[in-house]
This record gives sequence, C-alpha cells and structure tokens, in this order.
Amino acid sequence: MRIGVTTLSDAKKLILIDGNSITYRAFFALPLLTTASGRHTNAAYGFTMMLMRLLQDERPTHVAVAFDKGKTTFRHEFFTEYKGTRDKTPNELSEQFPIVREVLDAFGITHLEKEGYEADDIIGTLARQAEAAGYETLVVSGDKDLLQLVSDRVHAILTRKGITETELYDIAKVQERYGLTPQQIIDLKGLMGDTSDNIPGIPGVGEKTALKLLHEFGSVESVLANVDKVSGKKLQEKIIEHRDKALLSKKLATIFREVPVDSDLDRLAYEGFQASRLRETFRQYEFKSLLNKLEEEPGAEMAVDTPSYELPVRLISTDELTGVLAELPTKTGVYLDFSGNYQQATLLGVAVAEEDRAWYLPLPDGQLPDAFKTFFSDDSKEKIFFDVKSADYLLRDFGVVLNRRTFDALLAVYLLNPQDGTPKLEDVIRRELNWALPSFAKPDKKGSMPTVEERAGFCGKIAAALARMQSKLAAELQKQELYDLYQDLELPLAYVLADMERHGVKVDTDRLRQIGSELSGKIESLTKEIYELAGTEFNINSPKQLGEILFDKMGLPTQKKTKTGYSTSADVLEKLAPYSEIVQKILDFRQLGKLQSTYVEGLLKVVREDQLVHTSFNQATTATGRLSSTEPNLQNIPIRMEEGRRLRQAFVPSQPGWTILAADYSQIELRILAHISQDRTLIDAFVNGMDIHARTASDVFEVPIEQVTSDMRRAAKAVNFGIVYGISDYGLSQNLNIPRKQAAEFIENYFLKFPGVKRYMEEVVAQARKDGYVTTLLHRRRYLPDLHASNFNIRSFAERAAQNTRVQGSAADIIKLAMMQVARTIAEKELKSCMLLQVHDELVFEVPDDELELMKQLVPDIMEHAVKLDVPLKADVAYGPTWYDAK
Repeated sequence: MRIGVTTLSDAKKLILIDGNSITYRAFFALPLLTTASGRHTNAAYGFTMMLMRLLQDERPTHVAVAFDKGKTTFRHEFFTEYKGTRDKTPNELSEQFPIVREVLDAFGITHLEKEGYEADDIIGTLARQAEAAGYETLVVSGDKDLLQLVSDRVHAILTRKGITETELYDIAKVQERYGLTPQQIIDLKGLMGDTSDNIPGIPGVGEKTALKLLHEFGSVESVLANVDKVSGKKLQEKIIEHRDKALLSKKLATIFREVPVDSDLDRLAYEGFQASRLRETFRQYEFKSLLNKLEEEPGAEMAVDTPSYELPVRLISTDELTGVLAELPTKTGVYLDFSGNYQQATLLGVAVAEEDRAWYLPLPDGQLPDAFKTFFSDDSKEKIFFDVKSADYLLRDFGVVLNRRTFDALLAVYLLNPQDGTPKLEDVIRRELNWALPSFAKPDKKGSMPTVEERAGFCGKIAAALARMQSKLAAELQKQELYDLYQDLELPLAYVLADMERHGVKVDTDRLRQIGSELSGKIESLTKEIYELAGTEFNINSPKQLGEILFDKMGLPTQKKTKTGYSTSADVLEKLAPYSEIVQKILDFRQLGKLQSTYVEGLLKVVREDQLVHTSFNQATTATGRLSSTEPNLQNIPIRMEEGRRLRQAFVPSQPGWTILAADYSQIELRILAHISQDRTLIDAFVNGMDIHARTASDVFEVPIEQVTSDMRRAAKAVNFGIVYGISDYGLSQNLNIPRKQAAEFIENYFLKFPGVKRYMEEVVAQARKDGYVTTLLHRRRYLPDLHASNFNIRSFAERAAQNTRVQGSAADIIKLAMMQVARTIAEKELKSCMLLQVHDELVFEVPDDELELMKQLVPDIMEHAVKLDVPLKADVAYGPTWYDAK
C-alpha cells in the first residue's frame, strides 16, 4: 500500500527525510541488534528498512536526507537552554549515525547537514525550493513540527509508532487532526511548548487548551492581544505572566527556510541503486532480511563490473574419471556441486581443477563413483575446499572419510579478515582474483534449471579459483602469524564440528509438546489474570491498546512517551513492574509467548525423522572467533526463566540408559581478564577461590565482604561482565535500572579499585592503534582500522572492540582448543561418548553409563588445562537424564 501521495506521472517527486528523527525512533523502536563484531545496528537497520519501503512505494525522482550538525544552532543565540533538558545520546545510538550515512552512500542518496542549523531547517529550505520549481515533495519525520511545511505540493509522513506505522498529512489532514492550518502549528508550539526540545510555552497550557485558544483567536499574537477575552482568570494570568515565553517559543518552533544550501535540486536526483554496492554494505552490517528483500527488488540484478575470466572446463564421464584424477597436480581445487543445505543435500556433480583448467563430472543419480571415494580418502594430493566442514559432512553420506590433507579457503579468508563476517565465495573470488562467476545458479522464474554445461562452467571455475588462491592465502597466513592457529586449531576443529553436526541431538518430541501444552495453559491463565486486573478484555499484543490500559485507564506513571503514543517496550515495562502486578504478568505473558512460538513450535519443525536435531555450527562468522549455531540456534535457548530452562528437558541421550553430561567454564572471561591485565586484586581473588562478584562488590561499595547484599553482588556482577564487553554508562543503567549518572560513577569507582584493569584497557587500545589490530592469547587477530577514524563515535566503538576482543576472543580460542583435545582423547581411547553441543562456555555430551566416571574426570581436566594462565581455569561438571538435569 502506498504511504505517500499520488502525483502526475510527468512530475518530479522529492522525498526529504529527517535523518536524526527517523534514526532516533528506529533505535528505541527496535531491540538492540549487534553484528558478529559487536557493533550496534538496530537504528541503522530500522532506518534502512523504512528507506527501502519509501523508495519502493513512492518511486521518487529526487531524494535527500538531512541531519543535525553539532549541538549548537542559531536558536541557542536567543535561548541558550534550547534542547538543554535532553539526555546525552547513548553511545549505542551515536555510533550508528555513520552507518546510516554509509547506507545512504550505498544507495546513492544525498545527505546534508549545515553548521548552526537543524535538519528541520534544511528540509524546510529544500521544500521551499522544490515547491517553487514545481516538484511534489514528501517530508518524512517523526516530529510533528514539520507539519508547518505542508502545502498544496508538500505533504508529510509522520511516524506514529516506532517506524512501522505512519500517517500521511496534507492540508485537509492537518485541519482534521488539529482544526488548524499548517502554518498554525508554530502557534500551537508557542502556546503549549515542547518538553523534548525544552521549548517553554506557557506553563500549564497543554495541547487541548492551546487548540481551544487557537480555534478562537487564530495565533499566539492574537491570543496575547485579546487576553481579556480568554475564559478563566487563572489562564489569563498565566498568559499575561508568560507572554514573552509564548513569543519566544513560537520563534523557536518556526522552521528557518533560508538555510544557505545549494539551490540546484538536480544534485538530489535519484536514479536507483547499484545492487552490488548495496549488497556489500548490507552484508557488512549483517542486514540479512534486507539482503533477501533486495533480491526481490525490480532492477536489482548485480552489476558485474569484474572481468569474466575464460577458463576451459571439460565435461567428463565416469569412464574418464580415473585418468583425469591421475593427471591432477599435488594441490587440487575441489567444488562439490549440491542442492540445498549440505546436511540434507543431493550431490549433483563434482568439479576438480588445477590453476588453469578444470573438469566436471555430473552425477545424475546422485551417487559418488568409487574413483572419487579413493581420491578423497587418499592423502597424496592436497584438496582445496571452500568449507571443509560441509565437504566432510556431505562425503560421509558416501562412506568417505575425508583425509586430513586439505586446505580450507573459507577458514583462511575468515582468519585474515574476521571483521568482514562470514566470507561469501563469490566475493572472495572477486577480491582475490578479480574474477566474476557466471550468474545462473538459481532456477529462473519459470522453474527452468541451468543446463549441465552451465553448471560445469560455474563449478569448474570455482574449483580453479580455489586452486589459484591456495598459495596466496597460505602465504598470507604465514605472514600474519596466523598459520599455526589455522593449522593446529581451526582446521582440525572443522572435522570435530562436522562429526557433532552429523551426530545431532535427540529431542523427546512428546516431552516438548507437553511443555508446549503447559505453556499454553500458563498463557491462557495469565491472559485471564491480566483481563481481571485491567477490568476489561483487550489485545495484550497490541502496544496501542496496552498503553491505553496501563496509562490512561490504570494511571501508571508514563516512563517513555513518544509524540505519537505510549511506549510499552520491555525496558519501560520493567521499570513499571513495582507499581502494579499487572505489568510483571504482561512481561511473563510476552516471554512465555516467545518460548511457545520460537522454541517449542520452532524446534518441533526441525526435528527430523530420526528424532534428532542437527544444528549447524558456524566457525567463520564472528570477529572474536566465537562459534555460532543456526538452523536451529541451540545456543540461544532462554534460561533466565524456569520455563525456558525446562525446554532443556526435551534434550535427551540418543541411546537408552545413557546420560547427558555438561561441563562449563566458570567465569572464564573474568579469569582471562585477570591474567592479561595482571590486576593483583583480581588475580588474588581467583587464586584464593573467592566469589569474584562478592569481592568486587566489597571493594566498590567499600564494605566488608560479609556485609555484601544480594543487590550489591548483582550490581557488581553486571559491572564485572559489562567491563569485558565494553559496557557504557547507558548500557549499565539499563541493565540495573539506575540513572546513567549513577552507572557512570559505578564504572569509575570500579576502575579506581581495579587499577590493573584500567591500565590494561588503556594499553591495549594504544597497542592496537599502533599495530592496527588486537590479538588473542592464541594470536588470533582482529583488525581495527577505525581506531584512527576522525569521527568520535566510530573511534570509540573501535576502542571498545580492542578492549573486549582480547578477552572474548581468548575465551573462544580456549574452548575451541578444549573441544579439539576432548574429541581427540575420546577417539584415542575409543570411547563411545559423543560431544553434542558447544553453547558459549559449555560443552554437552551424551555418555554411556560405563564411561560416566571417566568422562566426569576427563572432560573438566582437559578444559582446565587447555592453556596455562596466572589464575586457575575452573570447569564445573554435572550430569543427568536430560540436559536440564545436567544443569
């Protein structure tokens, strides 16, 4: 559905977007999202989502986005307190404005800012120029101040709820909503003021009274001139006393439409985006759903500006295969051509190649010839893959144990460029070799599949590219001192992960359905309780209806109110919970609903016929080296609520009489922080086996440890782990529900008590700025070019990344090392026990009864001695008939 105006087909249409307003609203409308590298993206994502919708619905000929520049504007010259009551912008939001600008550059959209002026003023100036030039103009903002710009040729879209609901205003709509002309919006602000901008207005005059006055008198000046005719003596006194504030407020609210900006509107022309550039930006910031949407956009085909490399690829038959394999060099590029997910794939063909020629064998029956089985098992030739894990998984279907003389270009590229996220094969080939792949891979809209010849050309070229890249990538790994990490940890781990994926985890679907039924009952019961407390039935999932119940009907204190309604986000409700029991029940209702839909119903959909769930462990995704789990994500099952923890009751051993055993590191990141910071207080606490959170609370609050309360310990725990993740005062204030000032004081006091940590934080940034990267204890690198950025927010994010990467990355390396060593020991001892899952700092196994005592000792012992630190590593082990019982 179109959200803008319908214009004549030959008219020029200009969209003007209030960049600050939309980005700000997106930040508070969406939950905090981060990339694998830890960079916040929710505001940028929301802004981009709305931008794409606008471009698709409105098809503008011209587009511009205006931003505020600096904190001081010409309005401060006559009112120094203008916007003076606003909270400091959270760092989590500030660091996203540069991302928004990058997105606009990728779209090819002009963005403007002018020292001394606000975005509103730039928009007002451009709208005036466009109207004079005969353009249709659409102004997009969350601020109703811009309604003063509405005219016959200028319409406005205002966001109503977050960024998903919008309302179109023309002159008639402004009249319908306020009973005013657009020009009278400034009079409305003059009388009622605006707390968000610290525009005073007349104290005690709200919107209702202001509208009544304007409907009667028309303007601020007319109200002042006819004050004796205003009904109500108290109101007359207020108007007389604060007449100067009313005039000042009107002046402050008036958009200045003569900003000295270029009047050539042609520079704002929008001719569409280049999909390749936009795709790259979306991948960089992990806008996955928008990437999928981009593929559906008309005219979004990838612009191929990379030369196509002509490579001879020969289609061969099974009879020719043995001879071809014998010809191959000692380093052979291999590409397995399969359909769908590798865990349930059909093998369509295999391509093998040397650097300058390739061969492709189609497999119409999906069977792997014996000659290939021998080839993949033989270690006389090194096979070069892009993702050894998926190759090993797939080849096991044919009884092939892939020999360990392999090279994984995916892992190599990831280690060399971890900040880029998961490497895409076509992007790697384009970057490393400047080759473009043939673009056919998907069926066309009629369902026609590519021909065998097309598949051969595509797959053969990939195999040859892998053969060419190997020596270059290996040399770069050596140069950057990453080869040992690659060869001794990441590559062997790929085979361990393939085994874990193939084995899978058994799910008791009957128990899962029972949990789902229990959740449904609790949700139904909560619904009735909420209705009873509210005194009426309503849609609990509707923020609008919920806001009306909580704030209008029940009179709860408003925590956060936008200009278009009440906020009922989780953080708002958590602050309201002490005021009424209905609020906690609503929070529980939401959480139980998510457990039901996402985890119970979601898991039931992915349990296969063997009653197992086979997750995918992503080894080449995060900038810190942590593994992630997808399809399904078994690392993210909520455990804060008992109902969430009970979901683990459905995860059981695959063999009767076996046991689930779980071992997890205790506070590994804080122990690593103690080791690398050499803070004596932290080291002493761990060496002496103290409760680190109680010890921290004792030091920070300056009370004996026996007097530390549970609230003190909770606050200390939030700071301890927050320091590792580079938490800001805003983030800590949200976690602890305390003022930002108090959170900042807490962090400052922490650093006074733990000077070694403070020194480490400063030194690691200085070293990273000098080297250009930060390293983990196992020498994994993360490059941080933004440490030299001129933009404060970008630079600050890079500094926090430098501080926490060494800790988080080292923790990731250590548990990977432990996984590899445990897997090797299990194989050497020929045990039946199997490693099932890695969940952050926890390893989960299924163990036969006759191996339980051994595994209870073996697993934590290996974990605790994976590396040697100046403080002891500690691994706790537990076991039971289900994963829940093992925790």
